[in-house]
Amino acid sequence: MLYVFLKGHDYKYEVAELIKLFTSEFKFKDSNANNNIESKHLINRLIYENGVLFSSTEYYENGNLKYESIQNIKNMNLEFLDGFDSSKTIEEFLNSLDSESKRNFKKLCKENIKKSMFVVLKQVFNSYVPWGILTGIRPVKIVHNLMDKKLDDNSIRTILKDNYFIIDEKIDLALEIAKRERLFMYPIDKNKISLYVSIPFCPTRCVYCSFPSNSLKQFGHLKREYVYKLIEEIKGFAKVIKETKKEVETLYIGGGTPTTLDEEELDLLINSLFNELDLSKIKEFTVEAGRPDTITEQKLRVLKKHNVSRISINPQTMNDDTLVKIGREHRVSDLVDCFNMAPRRMGFDNINMDIILGLIDEDLNMVKNTLEEIKKLSPESLTVHTLAIKRASNLNINMDRYKEHLTQYEEMVKMIDLSMKYAKDMGLNPYYMYRQKHMLGNLENIGYAKEGYECIYNIQIMEEKQSNYALGAGAISKFVYVDEDRIERVENVKNVEQYIERVDEMIKRKKEEVYKNVD
Repeated sequence: MLYVFLKGHDYKYEVAELIKLFTSEFKFKDSNANNNIESKHLINRLIYENGVLFSSTEYYENGNLKYESIQNIKNMNLEFLDGFDSSKTIEEFLNSLDSESKRNFKKLCKENIKKSMFVVLKQVFNSYVPWGILTGIRPVKIVHNLMDKKLDDNSIRTILKDNYFIIDEKIDLALEIAKRERLFMYPIDKNKISLYVSIPFCPTRCVYCSFPSNSLKQFGHLKREYVYKLIEEIKGFAKVIKETKKEVETLYIGGGTPTTLDEEELDLLINSLFNELDLSKIKEFTVEAGRPDTITEQKLRVLKKHNVSRISINPQTMNDDTLVKIGREHRVSDLVDCFNMAPRRMGFDNINMDIILGLIDEDLNMVKNTLEEIKKLSPESLTVHTLAIKRASNLNINMDRYKEHLTQYEEMVKMIDLSMKYAKDMGLNPYYMYRQKHMLGNLENIGYAKEGYECIYNIQIMEEKQSNYALGAGAISKFVYVDEDRIERVENVKNVEQYIERVDEMIKRKKEEVYKNVD
């Protein structure tokens, strides 16, 4: 167990998120406790001496100092420190600053605290932590912000290496993705939005799933009523989109598994979207067809009739044994048949496939088999996820049953490297990325696509330069105010039965956010 002492500050959340990159075995201790009574402890201090503010981290074993690191707080305006009393806590000092100075000051302090701790923790655990001190899920956003300041590649590389301790390989990846994304993101048009529609039903619930997902066995009888209520929300919010002159750039129907709806329900829903909204200028229309046990030719004909331009058929793995263990009721052969039905006979020419690395009992050879099978199918895009242990998933709830069957960190790194190699061999380029918070090292998830098949919706939702209006149970709208560098989230209720009862409230929530910000 690692015992952690914080002195001069109380940024426990940020410190905890950093330490989780290295170990889950740690506890915070009161800063007034006797440091020498524990066998392993880490002390971080935020100190002001002789006009310099710095972060100091020390690591002790059995009372003996083994590692230490000091980081000065750089790039700080001197007026921040006018009247600073070193006897005060940082929080007391912050209360004397205006809001912008306070925000900048806290950011600098937290970054340098994490830097000094990172240097020490890296020595203690000798871990591979490629994204350095970054604990957020969108590292490419930092690259975009630096590009917006007109910095060249070399300057960006230096900042990412010196300020965040990111390794060269990941810097190259972030730069490549940012450059590809900017072709679709810029120039920013505040009048364009993306639209998400949630279908929160699945044949069964996968053990890792934390998304709004209701099994057909238990909730299938609500599907038709849900569609009717969803159409009410579409109608109610379509008026807002029209009155505020917003243009829908991309439309994405996700879930859950949208193709749990039968062909009549799908047709009814999509007809309503086109009847109520002006979708004449959309660049992309995606439907997550998802699981092969929900896909039929009749449903695909409905999607084709409505000019759906992109579909996802998501195996997660191409190993039958694993499909059983994660709670799926189909076989790999079903997925292959389904894939061949979609592009070959129905004319879909933009198909994505999702896989998850690190599933129960999977090793590197099993991942290689999955990638080999996908290579044979040659989808236009491939999204590679690393398994995350989400709080609401059955995997997390029953962790005692599964923890001995999950992939070790070193093996996961090899899986990621292997997926990158296969993507390159398939002619797929990395075009968007995000990272998981709930696994050691915050490893990345990457979307790969053939040239010209990048998913615009994925790029916009990840980099948060465009508002995303979201409809349906469990959907979360993100209202992006680019000029203010501000994002407001408005959530719909997750429970399907509550959504059906309270759909008017869901419309009202989003209306209030839109109109309170209209000029």
